[in-house]
Amino acid sequence: MSHWSRITAAIALGLLLAAGAVPARAAKEKLDPDVERILKSMSAYMTSAKAFSMKADVSLEVMLRTGQKLQLCSSYSLLFRRPSEFRVAVKGKVADAEFTYDGKTLTLFGRKPNVYVQRELAGTTDDAIRAWERETGIAATGADLLLTQSYAILTKGVRSSDYFGVGWVNGVECHHLSLRKKNVDLQIWVRTGDQPVPMKYVITTKWMTGAPQFELVLRDWDTSPEIKEGTFVFTAPAGAKKLDKVPVDEIDEFPWTKEAE
Repeated sequence: MSHWSRITAAIALGLLLAAGAVPARAAKEKLDPDVERILKSMSAYMTSAKAFSMKADVSLEVMLRTGQKLQLCSSYSLLFRRPSEFRVAVKGKVADAEFTYDGKTLTLFGRKPNVYVQRELAGTTDDAIRAWERETGIAATGADLLLTQSYAILTKGVRSSDYFGVGWVNGVECHHLSLRKKNVDLQIWVRTGDQPVPMKYVITTKWMTGAPQFELVLRDWDTSPEIKEGTFVFTAPAGAKKLDKVPVDEIDEFPWTKEAE
């Protein structure tokens, strides 16, 4: 695996890699009471929201061999309907792509080269996210916040936690939480009030030179989105080519983004 690939995996998969790295103990014994309360509230609210949409800006830091730190930025838009449908549009360095799931078929579509990959999969949104990660080795950005067991996932392996009071993200009042694990530190900003959605999520890789970070800033939440018939069903554009497998190269990028440049 290349140096770049190791950095990408460490940050994008930081939470998933760290989970289970620490001997199991009851989460309640480790969590600050305010952190526990707010995370449980956020997880319950996200699970109970049958449909929602939002947008997100993602920054991924990488360290070059020269010691220079770079930020790779991308933008996401997501429409999500439980138990088994979503549509995610991604535009950035890693990919210019769209992911769709209608409860039966999971599809990745690359816009510029006009190619797509599909997998038949009957199940839930959780099943689709996990299946994608298993097949590609690439984490679905921020998926820990969308899975139905987000509280258990976020708190697994926590060694300490703190509540830092109220802060603001994009002008929105939020609770500021921190969770420390063996290999990563997490920070989560959760909106105050009766809609405790996550507004910002930061993963810091501690034992790597420069302590690179993954940052996800979420905005434009809508828990009553208008969803048209057929929104989650992928229809291949004219001339689109169907591929047998996801073309991911050794630095975790889709080659088609290079070919189209």
